[in-house]
Order: sequence, then C-alpha cells, then structure tokens
Amino acid sequence: MNDKIDGSMDRRSPRGLRQFFHQISQMANSPWGSGPGKGDDDGGKGSGGDGKKPGPRNPWVTPDPADQRRAQKPRGPSALDELLRKGRGGFGGGGAGGGSPFNFGDSAKIWKWVALALVVAWVLFSSFHIVPPEKEGVITRLGSYSRTVGPGVKLTWPAPIERIRLEDVRAIRTMAVGSPNATDENFVLTRDQSIVDLAYEVRWSVRDPELFFFQLADPEGTIREVAESAMRATVANFDLVQAIGPGRVEIEAQVQQRMQELLNQYRAGVMIQGIAIRQVDPPSQVDEAFKEVTAARQERESAINLARAYQQQVLERARGDTSAFDQIYAQYELAPEVTRKRLYYETMENVLSNVDKTIVEARGVTPYLPLNEVQKRIKAPEATTKGGE
Repeated sequence: MNDKIDGSMDRRSPRGLRQFFHQISQMANSPWGSGPGKGDDDGGKGSGGDGKKPGPRNPWVTPDPADQRRAQKPRGPSALDELLRKGRGGFGGGGAGGGSPFNFGDSAKIWKWVALALVVAWVLFSSFHIVPPEKEGVITRLGSYSRTVGPGVKLTWPAPIERIRLEDVRAIRTMAVGSPNATDENFVLTRDQSIVDLAYEVRWSVRDPELFFFQLADPEGTIREVAESAMRATVANFDLVQAIGPGRVEIEAQVQQRMQELLNQYRAGVMIQGIAIRQVDPPSQVDEAFKEVTAARQERESAINLARAYQQQVLERARGDTSAFDQIYAQYELAPEVTRKRLYYETMENVLSNVDKTIVEARGVTPYLPLNEVQKRIKAPEATTKGGE
C-alpha cells in the first residue's frame, strides 16, 4: 500500500489530502471504492473497473441524483402486510384502491360478540326444558341421579353439568313372547307332562323412571325373562285341557301377579298391566292328531249339551203339568161334579177334533154336515199357494 501511495505529495495542504484519499478509494480492497478504473473524471461515482457493478459510494463525493432516485424507489409489500390486507378484506375491508371501513380491532370486537351470543344460546337451550304432561324428567348431575321432575317448564344447570332424560309414564307398552307362527315356537310343559306352544303378550308401563333408568342394565330384556319364567311356573300347575281351554283366564291372572312380585324384588320401576294369551297349541309334529282329539271332545261336549237341553225341556213341561193339575184339583175340591164334566168335555174335544164324526140319536140317523171336510178343502189351496211362493 505504501508503494502505491505517492509519498512526495504534501499531505498538509488541502489538495494533497484530497489526492491522498482519492488514491485510497481507487485501491481494490478499499471500502471507499472498487479497484482502479476511472480517474477523477468519473464524477466520483465509485464504479468498478468494468463499469457494470457499482461499488460503495464514496463519502467524499457528491452523490448523483439519478442514483438517489433509484435508491428511493418504493419496495413491494411484505408477506405480513399482505396477510393483514386479506384478513381485512374478508371482514368487509377495501381492496388495493380503497380503505377499509374498520381495522383488525373491529373484527376482534365482532368475534367477542359472536362468542357471547353462542354462550347465551348454549345456556338457554341446555338450561330450560319443557316436560310434556304425559312424561316425567330424570335429571342427572355429572352422570349421577339428581332428581325427578314432573310436567311443565323446568330449569337445570347447563349441559354437561346437568342433563334431563324424558320418559313417558302413561304409555302402555306391549311385548310379544313367542309367535303365532310355527317358525317361532315357545314350548311350555304342563302338569300332565304335555307340551304346548304358547304365544302371549305382556302389557307394561313405567312406574318409577329413576329405577327404570338406573336399577337395571337392560329393563326390557329383564321383563321378557321374568315373563317367560312366570309363565312356565304357572302353566306347570295346569293340565293340557285346562291350559288350552277353560284355564286361560286364571293362567293370565297368576302370571301377572308372579311377574309383578319378581319385578318389585328387582326394583325395576315397572308396572305389569296385563297378560294376553294369543295361542295355546301342541307342537307342530302332533298338531294333526291333536286337532282330531279336540274335534272329538267338541262333539262330545255338543252331544252332552243337547241332552242337557232336552232334559231341561222335559222337566219344565212336567213342572207345568204338575202346576196345572194342582190348580184343577183345587177347583175339583170346590165343585166336584162340575169339574168332572168339564174335564170330560175337554178330553173328548181333544180326542174328536181330528176324526170324522157321525151323530146317532134315539129316533134314527140324523144327517151330519161335514164341516171338517169343508175346512180341509179350504185349507188345501192355501197350503198349495204358500208352497208355490
């Protein structure tokens, strides 16, 4: 460096100092310029030797106005500015040519109001409940039972703190056990070691919603199993003929009572409304033979009923004749002669009413007017006319 700097110049004079700094700026590694190139005539721009890549500006040279305009050229927006601009546009902000009616602070306020509205709606919809007249509501607090409420408008803590579950306590539900079809047989053993296929219905309702929801894991399955157990225990006390015919009503009553006792022991909260037997048939393998036996029983019962009806009719006729004789005897005791003649006349009238009669007097034969023949001739055309109609 000492070799390239002219040591003969007088550094104490202003011109010498200017030449000294100019020589330093022309050096390749100098922070004031880019290598040797142009001389003092380049206007102090400090460009490199090739004139393409400008170097650092010389602080001792007045800058060019064109370079200042290029340096002050506006730069494009940053990524953060572009993101904020798009966010404002999504909430009603203006585009590149216009201003936004509100800034990011306005959108934050809108979000606060939206969140507040959602909270209020959540509280209203999860705290106020309408229980219909035919239902009751079971309220649970954090999953455990809290209380049971009746019909009306009820207030609870918001979900999930408290929840309500409605249950219809007036509806009578029906559960079918077995099937009238032969594909689903429900065999039950009777007292006389016979097997019958039973199909029946259980009518039940919810009495206590708390017990119904929380006491049993499967209430309907429990009711079905209790019904089958009670039916088998009851039918085992009846023989085949009673189970098929006259014993149905008694079986239904006993099954209902047994079921209610068992469910009360289980604390199921269920009320059994009734049992209805829909079918009592033998197994399908012996169904034909059983139908023949049943038909024979029915014929026997029919013959017995006819005999009993004839017996009753004869007895009633006998009772009527006895009553009439008692009345005649009472009259006979009062007037024996008159009563005797009256009985004779009535008897002869009944005997001679349907026969031809001839009257014979003491002096000879008297012509008799055959009135009965005339009546027969009159009745014959009438009977023929009625038969033709």
